[in-house]
Amino acid sequence: MCKKQTLLFILFLMIPLSAQAYIGPGVGTGTIAVVFGIISSVFLAIFAIFWYPFKRLIKRLKGQKPEVDESESNDK
Repeated sequence: MCKKQTLLFILFLMIPLSAQAYIGPGVGTGTIAVVFGIISSVFLAIFAIFWYPFKRLIKRLKGQKPEVDESESNDK
């Protein structure tokens, strides 16, 4: 009988009670800002990866010679 009482006591202690805590609006605003920042940085990274080759293609189609970086000319 002692083991059952101990088990019941432990289970009783695990029952959640109300927290009586206040989370202000600043936490939600900060969370939204962080999520927006992460999503926008991912989209900007994807855009940057595709933009440079696309820009060179447009210059070639217009008949202009694409700009050559100094690092590319030193590799020869």
